Amino acid sequence: MKLAEALATAAARLAEAGIENPRREARLLASHLLGAPPGRFLDPARPVDAAAYQALVARRASREPLAFITGRQGFWTLDLAVSPSTLIPRADSETLIQAAQELFPGCGAVRRILDLGTGTGCLLLAALTEFPAAFGVGVDVSPAAAALAAGNAASLGFSARAAFLAGDWAAALQGSFDLVLSNPPYIPTDDIAGLMPEVRQHEPARALDGGADGLIAYRMLAALLPRLLAPGGAAVLELGIGQAHSVRHLAIAAGLRYVGTVNDLGGHARAIKLRRVGGAADLTKKPFGSTPVGS
Repeated sequence: MKLAEALATAAARLAEAGIENPRREARLLASHLLGAPPGRFLDPARPVDAAAYQALVARRASREPLAFITGRQGFWTLDLAVSPSTLIPRADSETLIQAAQELFPGCGAVRRILDLGTGTGCLLLAALTEFPAAFGVGVDVSPAAAALAAGNAASLGFSARAAFLAGDWAAALQGSFDLVLSNPPYIPTDDIAGLMPEVRQHEPARALDGGADGLIAYRMLAALLPRLLAPGGAAVLELGIGQAHSVRHLAIAAGLRYVGTVNDLGGHARAIKLRRVGGAADLTKKPFGSTPVGS
């Protein structure tokens, strides 16, 4: 089968399945099959293994995420491996890196970064590209996610500047950090059933479900951050739509200073910026207290 015919057939099948931009996704699947970088010109007369291509199209038509089919997803300036053990990095989350840059315009001020619920490692690895003097630690409750993040760090040349741990939030950590990042689960439990099939059926529920009001993880983070932040340190947390007011009050009640929010491209408050208020950091403890994954 020639590529032009395969693309037309695939786009029609994807459109029937309710996929947005079916022609674009058909081309991305073809690029993946042919080993061509996305966006590169593909000769319409090029032969295609019809059975192999149709198998990929069938997976996407069943609403399996494109990123899980290709195993890759772009984030910030990075190309990352992804798997069903993690959330797929999204452009909205890049707002957290923007917020971190606003908090620390002099990049040399950030020496230690913590990413709680690291997933693919996207936030930590993107932050390390912007803060070249920093060392980072990523923590995820899933050993598979922590191992995937460690693999991404290695493939991007960050192994000497990053460690990844499997653990329950910051329970295994000691010491303090200049910057804490987190994209916690924040979707109210009752709202998960209404998510797109790609998310509801394929991405890990533990990384989505924020409890009855969507705020369980924020309560835990608010309690942890005063201990984790170094003097002058700051935290940036991703927000669900409409959660800025509630998370702000949780943070203030925990003794943190609210700095502001940053909107995503859709105009929603997507990242909240917080700072530690006074207090001396306990710098007598070991900086990290757990065994790295993938080292």
